[in-house]
Parts: sequence; C-alpha cells; structure tokens
Amino acid sequence: MAPIAITPPNDNNTFTDLTQEGIKSALRKNAPSQINAASLTTATTLPPPEPATKAQDVVDAPLAELDASKVQCTYTTAPRSVPAVGSAEMASQKVCTDHMIQAKWTVESGWEAPTLQPYGPISLAPTASCLHYATECFEGMKLYRGHDGKLRLFRPDLNCNRMLMSTNRIALPAFPPKELLKLVIKLCATDGKKWLPKDRPGQFLYIRPTMIASDPALGVERPKEALLFVILCCFGPMGSTSGGIKLLASQDDMCRAWPGGFGYAKVGANYGPSLVAQGEARKMGYHQILWLFGDDCTITEAGASNFFVVWRTKEGKLQLITADLNERIVLDGVTRRSILELARTRLTSSSTSTDLETLEIVERKFNIFEIEEAAREGRLVEAFASGTAWFVAPISQIHFRGKDIEVPMVKGDSGAYADVLKGWLKGIMWGSDGMEGHEWGIVIDEQ
Repeated sequence: MAPIAITPPNDNNTFTDLTQEGIKSALRKNAPSQINAASLTTATTLPPPEPATKAQDVVDAPLAELDASKVQCTYTTAPRSVPAVGSAEMASQKVCTDHMIQAKWTVESGWEAPTLQPYGPISLAPTASCLHYATECFEGMKLYRGHDGKLRLFRPDLNCNRMLMSTNRIALPAFPPKELLKLVIKLCATDGKKWLPKDRPGQFLYIRPTMIASDPALGVERPKEALLFVILCCFGPMGSTSGGIKLLASQDDMCRAWPGGFGYAKVGANYGPSLVAQGEARKMGYHQILWLFGDDCTITEAGASNFFVVWRTKEGKLQLITADLNERIVLDGVTRRSILELARTRLTSSSTSTDLETLEIVERKFNIFEIEEAAREGRLVEAFASGTAWFVAPISQIHFRGKDIEVPMVKGDSGAYADVLKGWLKGIMWGSDGMEGHEWGIVIDEQ
C-alpha cells in the first residue's frame, strides 16, 4: 500500500476539484523542500513552478521550514508527579508529562525554531481562527514501555505523513513529516524514562501532536498564523471491553462523513458533531455508533475506529473485509493499515504463520444488509474495530433497525482472527513474543 499522503483528486470535473487544487496551490507556494514526489501519491505531485518576475520573487520567497535541529530546550523546575497505575488520576486523561513541544508558523516568515518547554497552558486570542472555524487537526499515537525494557513508537512515520494531509485539508501550513517525527522522538526521549519507568512494562503514554490556527482574526479565510504542539498524556488501559463491543447502527438522520468532505482527515470537525449520538448510544447500553452512509447503509466506521468483519461468501470463501478508501469517507487508520498488511503476509493462502484457516483480504464498499444476511445464513464469523485508542476490539453485537445482529466470538471474549492479529501487534508494540526487532517498532533512546 502507498504511504499515507495527500488524497488523489477527482479529475472528472474542474469545478469539483477546488479543494484539491487549493491544496496543491498551497503546497506549491510554501511546501518544504523535503516534501517531494516520494512523499505524495502520483496524482498529487507538485506542479512545476511558474516563471516569476522580480516582484513575485520577493512575494514568493521561500518560507522557513520546520527544522527539529533548531529546537530550543527549557527544562521544568517544577516536576510533576507520576500517577499510580490504575489510579483515577491516570484514568482521567487530564495528566500530562513535564514537557511539551511547540512551534509557531506565520505566513510572512514560515516556521520559527521549535521549543521543548515545560508543559502548561497555551495563550490564544478570543478571536483565534481555531475557536471559530474548526481550523484544527491532530494525531493519536502511543509511546510504549516494552516487556524487554525498551521504549517504542509504532509506525510513527505514518502518523506524521497523515498529519501533513490533514493540515492541508483545512488550510494549515505544510511541514516535513520527518521533522515532526524528530520532535515527537525528542519529547518521548525527554519524558519517557520518568513517566514510563522500566517497572511498568506493558504501559503506555498517549501522544497528541496537534496543529491549530492561532491567527487572531475573525475573517473567514486561510489562517496567517498557526501553532504546532505535541503533548504526552497518561491514559488508563483501553481496548479490553469484557464481552465485546456492542454497536448501535446510525439512523437515517445521522451522517459522520460524506464524499467530497473531510472524513479521511483527522480534523476536530469529524468528532464534535458525533458526540451527541455517541452519548445517546451509551445511555442505551451501546459502546459506539456503527456509522452508515446513504440509502444502501454503507458501513464506514465504528465510532472513531475502522471496522472489520470476517465472513464466508455464499460460495464458501472465507474473507476479511473492510471499507475501502476510494470515496474518502473512511480514515486511513495506522492500525487498519497494519492489520491488512499482517493479514496479507500471514493469513493468506501463501502463509503458514498460524493454524487458522487462510482467508482472502478484501477492501470494498459493503453494507449492513450484507452483514445481516451473513448472520442469518450462518456465514458471519466475527467482527472487530481497530484504532490507536481502542486497539483491536472484538464486536459482539450490532443493533440495526430494531433488531440485534449477534456476532460470534469463538474464543469467548474475541474472535480467532482478531485475537491473533492483536497478539502480533502487541508483540511489535511492546517488544515480546519474538517481535522485538520488527521494523514497525521504533526504539527510543532514553535521556
């Protein structure tokens, strides 16, 4: 699969390509030199620059790029205490580590030198663009304390590439993804040793890189100022829902994402509007919404996670199926991508990694009626959701239009395929089960 990058444009009609043309124009004007054809899909390589007059040369002078080598470090003089494992304080998702990364961008000069500084509040004008126009995007990553004593990141390059795509979707500035990754590693190396001590193997910190438009102007236009920051936050255990996740299928008056929108980008506007329905679903005893789209009830995501199902076709072929990315209404999740790659490598007819029956890997548009039919005919094998937060979460039930679709879990609390895929991923993330040296696990040198 190609690297997560800018989503290809639809060339059917010039007037339907305004968003993609705007993204390309912004990249052409101020894209960092480290962003090249290898970083982008073939459909979105940068157009050649147009000849410029001397006046244009002044106006379009290259802006300063984000450069992690210029980071200025100021260490805290008031260290924060580390919450106890299992404490309410840790589970509150409010406690962050001692330090954070910040970097400011302006349209006049580009990126200023980033800083590593004590964690603390951010000052914003009440008129800041992000507070009014949803000019905000973020990533979700984890720093793991391995069972072998090492600190690891899991495929962080994919998160940094995806964040570049998200920033461009909402008119925020470009940056070299490798420089963002260096800043993430710097913060993890600074705070990881204290906040994930070696006597806490199997624990993690949540990493939240974020970019907001800090431009203090109420005009509805491209922001002229932005702030990038990275924080590390304590989280309690996630992804271990006893009895499996129960999903409530979305109703006809509910829509999470749509073609031509921004469902494929990790922007704040994807999440806020979904919280009302999610809250009501939880009151009814369900964990998340299974988001459907259109009259045919196409399956998109489960809450904020990608959705997978294992079933047999009517011809008896076993398949692992998930929604494709063609309509840009589904997030290209890092865990999703990793599951597909592991499954293709280890669970297809050419693999011998397990004693499980081999299956076909399918990415295509499918709907809730197909799942309903498969369950009725005894062809539904299992289903699960995947994401950085929930990890790999088995699904036990889907409620759709007044009826419950019961999903088998042959291992009691999981399906067999979800269980083995989760085990492989855990081995990579926490350095265990023979996965210690896997290329997806990036070891952090602790300070």
